[in-house]
Amino acid sequence: MKKYLILCVDDEREVLDSVINDLRELESHFVIEAAESVDEAKDVVAEAIADDTPLALILCDHIMPGETGIEFLIELKQQDATRTARKVLLTGQAGLEETVQAVNNASLDYFIAKPWNGDQLKQVVIEQLTTYMIDNDPELMPWIQVLDATRIMEALSDRRLSLSDI
Repeated sequence: MKKYLILCVDDEREVLDSVINDLRELESHFVIEAAESVDEAKDVVAEAIADDTPLALILCDHIMPGETGIEFLIELKQQDATRTARKVLLTGQAGLEETVQAVNNASLDYFIAKPWNGDQLKQVVIEQLTTYMIDNDPELMPWIQVLDATRIMEALSDRRLSLSDI
């Protein structure tokens, strides 16, 4: 089974540690990386691309030194290798204007406000990853044990039906 990348970007180490802890049970199926800046995140993405590890999901804060999280999400949407990645803004500081900018540029799939509930975060991540896998991975069966099994079974059924129409 191919590994996919989940990238968490926040300039506060304790936030990153908390997010990674909330997502720990996904480590058996995903590479989970943390970056404390957009520049560091760009390096992680470049390494993943070089290793043929697709970016499946990015959880990104908005206010960071240098480039903002929303600017980075928009950039990722414009690149072929990262266009399909699910993009989640995890922040307490993005204003309405910035959030609208991200949504309007089709660069944001979900918004989670800080502070977050760990179970809610994990559920959002699972739903976003399920969508990503249905859209991008031809082999869905391995994902049933860790993602949304009902949606994956429906997608498998839909795929079989569309093949029988050929």
